[in-house]
Amino acid sequence: MGREILIQTQKNERLVAIVENGRVDDFYIELDRYQSLIGNIYKGKVESILPSINAAFVNIGQERNGFLYLTDAVNPLIEEEETEGGPRKLLEKIFGKSKEKESRRPRRRGRRSNGIALKVGQEILVQVVKDPFREKGARLTTHISLPGRFVVYMPCDKQTGVSRKIENAEERQRLREVIKGFSFAKSGGFIIRTASRKQGKRELTRDARFLYDMWVKIYKKSEQEKAPALIYEEGELTWRIVRDYLNEKVEKVIIDSRAECEKIKKFVQTLIGPDMVGKIHYYRGHDPLFEHKRIARDLYTIYDRNVYCKSGAYIVIEVTEGVTVIDVNSGKFKTKASPGEAAFMVNMEVVPEIARQLRLRDLGGIIVIDFIDMEREEHKRRVVDALRKALTKDTAKTEVNKISPLGLVEMTRARTGKTVESISFGKCPFCDGRGRVRIA
Repeated sequence: MGREILIQTQKNERLVAIVENGRVDDFYIELDRYQSLIGNIYKGKVESILPSINAAFVNIGQERNGFLYLTDAVNPLIEEEETEGGPRKLLEKIFGKSKEKESRRPRRRGRRSNGIALKVGQEILVQVVKDPFREKGARLTTHISLPGRFVVYMPCDKQTGVSRKIENAEERQRLREVIKGFSFAKSGGFIIRTASRKQGKRELTRDARFLYDMWVKIYKKSEQEKAPALIYEEGELTWRIVRDYLNEKVEKVIIDSRAECEKIKKFVQTLIGPDMVGKIHYYRGHDPLFEHKRIARDLYTIYDRNVYCKSGAYIVIEVTEGVTVIDVNSGKFKTKASPGEAAFMVNMEVVPEIARQLRLRDLGGIIVIDFIDMEREEHKRRVVDALRKALTKDTAKTEVNKISPLGLVEMTRARTGKTVESISFGKCPFCDGRGRVRIA
């Protein structure tokens, strides 16, 4: 079996499972009662500025004001030259000219000091980069970006770049030459995504032009609306999944909703190409799609505290407010190898499962992994290298430190929204979330 994308729609939710070789490799959930704000663009009003924390609070029409670092409220030009109608003119039109006098000292190429002086009551255009979390409002930025299938358009940033995952020097140079042909974009810059590898100039240009036209509409609407107002709403989950994951490696996209299937076919036909439309299939069965594909039981492990491997070894996942702890246990693992080799074998076996569970549960923030103690430095290095390699499939940014003297691995994973568990479950009103039964 190859790679499939399964989309199961229900009354108030949409579930997406990316299946590889019959096993769930990634999972996404979207509920009507919880809509992510990430990617949305708002015309907001500055409510307060706190220099002590270098931030401003912006009213975007949500329950809580958004949080904007003042370092994100700057003109992000990195080129020395400026053209008429370029990013600087565009930002000045949105934010107003800075009252700060520019230094007359010579500047180094690629570095500028174009601070935009925010003031209370000022209207600004911002984008959500992190959902509200507990008592905190959404994290905002003025560095707006519009992701497409192959490129990302940044209307306020004068820069170009190619994904680091495209390592071939000739291919990187070819893609940079393609970017130079995007003369229709009067301002801003483009970043070439990993999916652009081996794509032709026609496909890349079509994607870039679509994003630029979208920005023109967004900007015109921002001029007409009064803050706070939603200017642009990121697409639904199914739209984002198809945009980001449908490629040559995917054999099928199976959807259990006829209306959703037809909508996605039109989207694929217009923005991806007719050759991909044939991969979109409507599921007509009576059983739920996930049950039919025999992955429902696999998804139940997302909510389990213990996750078992084939050998009998298992990991324990404990999520707290400030940190996630993962404990590795040998369990029923048996081998004739020495204790040192056995510990290494268990740690190597659970590494892919740890990376997979982080993706499935969408866990973020600080993560501490307590591997079984290993004495040999080579074993420690190989386990950490294996973990880093397993995390390369993760779209979220991760950083992994070496194993500490206590046998712990400290790592971080970018958190942008709620975890899958927090979306699906609420706090128990009887035990206040402790999950314990008192013995009389």
